[in-house]
Amino acid sequence: MENLKNENQVVNLTKEDFVSDQIVKWCPGCGDHAILKAVEDVFPKLGKKKEDIVVVSGIGCSSRFPYYMNTYGFHSIHGRAAAIATGIKIANPKLSVWMVTGDGDCTAIGGNHFIHAVRRNIDINLLLFNNRIYGLTKGQFSPCTFRGTVTKTSPQGTYEDPFNVGELVIGARGNFFARAVDNNTTELTGICFEAYKHDGLSVVEILQNCMIFANGVHDNITGKDVRDDMQVKCEHGKPLIFGKNRDKGIVLRGNRLEVVKIGENGITEADILVHDKTEKSTGIHMMLAHMMPPEFPVAIGVIRDVVAPTYNDCLDEIIDRETSKSNIHTVDDLLNSGSTWDIE
Repeated sequence: MENLKNENQVVNLTKEDFVSDQIVKWCPGCGDHAILKAVEDVFPKLGKKKEDIVVVSGIGCSSRFPYYMNTYGFHSIHGRAAAIATGIKIANPKLSVWMVTGDGDCTAIGGNHFIHAVRRNIDINLLLFNNRIYGLTKGQFSPCTFRGTVTKTSPQGTYEDPFNVGELVIGARGNFFARAVDNNTTELTGICFEAYKHDGLSVVEILQNCMIFANGVHDNITGKDVRDDMQVKCEHGKPLIFGKNRDKGIVLRGNRLEVVKIGENGITEADILVHDKTEKSTGIHMMLAHMMPPEFPVAIGVIRDVVAPTYNDCLDEIIDRETSKSNIHTVDDLLNSGSTWDIE
């Protein structure tokens, strides 16, 4: 479907063209504000008319997004955004479809739709805001809430292990997975544009802060005093080096990843694992998605970007093939085919 992304005449729009006239009703300090600004920066780069972009959401704080973008939008029902987005893309493949959802909306009631949209490789862009809580419904734990977290619905602490979104995507045979943080809008803008360029379903997990019900849940990753040591940037063709002094790295030892310090035990930059986002095998990508503090930094950036047939391409191919074999091309052809009789 890549040709459809570029078939329209390129138009020159600015960020201001995509700013809605609606009052943004998120809490002050919510990470959603930063994500909104990043997406407003991305959309002019698409070179598309506003009417050729659709933002689809489910239910939750993140799902107010369609109101705040001056494009077509669809605020659907709880957990069903993937189904709506799929229908829109199949009905009108030239549209750039963006699905905006949260960890509760997408991985709980919407989990089945989510994994099958990933498996089918529908050509849509999915932004998943992960604050590890249900925000709009006032602080229940979600499938991404860490074990032991005290919430409105787990006053003694949760006793479930959370989903890792990256593992879920890759395990569902996903071909594009990236991770970003809400307090680095420049980086997030670039990642969202890479997601757009991918032909097929792209998932961008955004570590987002909820000021009211999960404030600071990502501080051990995004805090100014720790982010250099707790984030490793995945850049295709570059070694996985991180740290305030750029003296730490990720190496592959056997079938597992390890953190090493460059200059110790004979380790040099040449020993550091070079990131390959296009590797078809899921092994290393799954391990990168799995990395979490305190043992590992979190992998940020495009972790996986693999070329594969899209559902849209396959559907078009089947329709063309069956149409070419059939003598029926219109409703009139159908009505006048086969045996007919008159009723008197």
